[in-house]
Amino acid sequence: MDQPKARSVSGRPAGPYRATDQLRGIQQKLVSSMHPGVDTLDKVMEHGAARFPRRDCLGTREVLSEEDELQPNGKVFKKVILGEYKWMSYEETYQAAVHFGSGLAALGQKPQCNIAIFCETRAEWMIAAQAGFIYNFPLVTLYATLGGPAIAHGLNETEITHIVTSKDLLQSRLKAILLEVPRLQHIIVVDSKPTSWPGFPRGIMVHNMDAVQELGSRPNNSKEEVRQPLPSDTAVIMYTSGSTGIPKGVMISHSNIIAGITGMAERIPNLDETDTYIGYLPLAHVLELSAEMVCISHGCRIGYSSPQTLADQSTKIKKGSKGDTSVLKPTLMAAVPEIMDRIYKNVMTKVEEMSSVQRTLFVLAYNYKMEQISKGYSTPLCDRLVFKKVRSLLGGHIRVLLSGGAPLSAATQRFMNICLCCPVGQGYGLTETSGAGTISEMWDYSTGRVGAPLVCSEITLKDWEEGGYYSTDKPNPRGEILIGGPNVTMGYYKKQSEDFLVDASGQRWFCTGDIGEFHTDGCLKIIDRKKDLVKLQAGEYVSLGKVEAVLKNCSFVDNICAYANSDQSYVIGFVVPNQKQLTILAEQRGLRGSWEEICNHPEMERDVLRILTEAALSAKLERFEIPKKIRLSAEPWTPETGLVTDAFKLKRKELKSHYQDDIERMYGGK
Repeated sequence: MDQPKARSVSGRPAGPYRATDQLRGIQQKLVSSMHPGVDTLDKVMEHGAARFPRRDCLGTREVLSEEDELQPNGKVFKKVILGEYKWMSYEETYQAAVHFGSGLAALGQKPQCNIAIFCETRAEWMIAAQAGFIYNFPLVTLYATLGGPAIAHGLNETEITHIVTSKDLLQSRLKAILLEVPRLQHIIVVDSKPTSWPGFPRGIMVHNMDAVQELGSRPNNSKEEVRQPLPSDTAVIMYTSGSTGIPKGVMISHSNIIAGITGMAERIPNLDETDTYIGYLPLAHVLELSAEMVCISHGCRIGYSSPQTLADQSTKIKKGSKGDTSVLKPTLMAAVPEIMDRIYKNVMTKVEEMSSVQRTLFVLAYNYKMEQISKGYSTPLCDRLVFKKVRSLLGGHIRVLLSGGAPLSAATQRFMNICLCCPVGQGYGLTETSGAGTISEMWDYSTGRVGAPLVCSEITLKDWEEGGYYSTDKPNPRGEILIGGPNVTMGYYKKQSEDFLVDASGQRWFCTGDIGEFHTDGCLKIIDRKKDLVKLQAGEYVSLGKVEAVLKNCSFVDNICAYANSDQSYVIGFVVPNQKQLTILAEQRGLRGSWEEICNHPEMERDVLRILTEAALSAKLERFEIPKKIRLSAEPWTPETGLVTDAFKLKRKELKSHYQDDIERMYGGK
């Protein structure tokens, strides 16, 4: 057997576990930086601009035209036709950041005073962030999908006077709450048009980013004193959507992010300046911000995209024109399970539409390749003949896919490994640990595991009596995951929390609330979540997250929320069904009607419940874990509805109040 990827330093099953080094065995000291002397984020960009001045850094596609397309159901979709990527070099990006920061300083933004970025993922976001790093303005990031009150709360708590935003978000989100943010004086809009903004409250100035950069490049301003940040200074205050209540701001220092990206970069094989990364996830997420900082530290180029324009089939791309992956041909990509599940379901639907000969060939190739890669062999012929088409969905050049944000289902992970012909590295980390924790080895094809601790972190398992998880459990030690290391953040902004600890040696730890088990090879598997545990009337514990993870694999399910009341004896479920599959089933049953009528039809409910029960039993769920009643929801759950977070994690409290009447009906036996 191979050397384990991590070992317990203490020799005890609880840990702490550290990554092992092929040559020197267990790691003696946690790693906290990548390049010597590069200990703050401004130096990461500076290092990039010095080493790769002429190489492409940030790329954006030109918008050639926009048009409205009428759908068969009467709705109007906006479609775009996009041109080639236009690139800014490392040198140009660095200069743009210096000028923008200088312009902000000329507008009265002071070092160590917070500045907010509330904007979609795009090159201007990164330039604004780099300006903040250079001039020591801590960035406050807020998800673009937060509601008005949550945005106002974040801006007021951090005492924001200057905010960087986009035309769309200014109109759709910010304009309505300006009067609730009394300190706000300057709004900088990243779009170049329009240049005049009438109709804003007194005392608020709206500027275009170009104008602020121009201001900063003037000789009398470009001397603005740069106060270099210290490694311990706050780089970002990142508001997490939190599955419960008001968002909390996580204070992340320069040294925290540097440690985190050092740990991540170490797990990406052969990362260098020839790589191209596609950036489309929200930069207000620690996963995306870290991934892009990893790229900048290695001279890769970053092409910007969005979930609506990612592939040829994406919703905003006009039929017959190219999506971003086809034009950019990225080699690296990060994805949240939500997006990968979508690709998986799209391809599987296409497979079902093939002729029987094609379908048989696909299934044969799939099973053959699964067998081959589990033995460590490659299958060049299958890849070329069968999977090339699927691979081209993401541009045909992806060599590493990083997954984070939520657990990836085994079926989806296996599908990605086989059909996209590239390894999927599953990562586990939290905003509170700068996004770093573990990443699986690229050639580890076992599913459902998140890998060994990164070189910047160590992990301990803490017994959780109530859930019955102990480090002495056999065959594998289990318990609550505690992450320690230089990547563990400084805590929540203006809030005390018992979840952050400091040990005797002064190292910080974060108690994640996730339950994990360590396998003999030193890899971690997430098996439960403290908050998801419900005790049924008869005393059985049900992990709602586990039930949902199993049932999400079913092709009829786009999303699912399991629910249980402690004074009841069974679990119930709310299901967002897959429109295509359910419509086919309704036709087979001879049911006609609108999508809503189909979802509300008792016969459909019964059918889907039967299908889910079969799926649950074949996945070895206990009888008491399987939902006894379900309700089909015709409306999908998106961050806009407030029922899921930005990373598409369920907001249980909101879902509960949204479906309160159904819960009473399903438990009242009515």
